[in-house]
Amino acid sequence: MSIDRDTFENTSEDELADLSVPDQVLGFLVANEDRAFKAREIASQIGVDEGAVSTGLSRLKNRDLVEHKATYWAVTDDEERLDGYSGYERATALFNEQLGTEDEESWREHAPSEPHPSVEDEQ
Repeated sequence: MSIDRDTFENTSEDELADLSVPDQVLGFLVANEDRAFKAREIASQIGVDEGAVSTGLSRLKNRDLVEHKATYWAVTDDEERLDGYSGYERATALFNEQLGTEDEESWREHAPSEPHPSVEDEQ
């Protein structure tokens, strides 16, 4: 799955080096799924050349894993598509190995008891 912002900022490049550029880009966008970014902003955040990030974004777009509007990029909201992407699975496995798996019970303790208002609107 994704990593939290604190882990993202405090994890060394060496620890994340096993991920390809598209996997790093996708991981960053998933961790920030509520925002859209310019390629140069993503490059700056993950410490990768902007040209490599742009190429990675194009590859992810061809797989319908990211959305592009004007100069902004965001992760798709299609969970099935993300789950089917092998790079997403590799990134999840690597992060689980490095950081440990999520404790589902702990997550449930902190999960909201009410659905987000946008979910209620859809029902």
